[in-house]
Amino acid sequence: HVQLVESGGGLVQAGGSLRLSCAASGHSFSINYMGWFRQAPGKGRELVAGWSRGSSTNYADSVKGRFTISRDNAKNTVYLQMNSLKPEDTAVYYCAAGRASYNNWGQGTQVTVSS
Repeated sequence: HVQLVESGGGLVQAGGSLRLSCAASGHSFSINYMGWFRQAPGKGRELVAGWSRGSSTNYADSVKGRFTISRDNAKNTVYLQMNSLKPEDTAVYYCAAGRASYNNWGQGTQVTVSS
């Protein structure tokens, strides 16, 4: 079992930046997938950015060129750098990780972008 703890959410004006962090513990050595999802009010949960071992990263079209996912293997931590934030990026952001899929979830962190 993998535990995930997120941090870094908050309130920012449009055009600003935030960096989210997600620290993994437990059986973190077995993680092959780590990613960030988000869920806005009244909408479903969507994959924002994903990292997989031995493969390239992938992004939702809506965040390409603005968000960057990265992983510090030594710290078992994945980051989401979010630049040029827009009001439509407002959501609860969840970190997810797993061996074969995203089956471990963090508690979520709120990101609010004001116009």
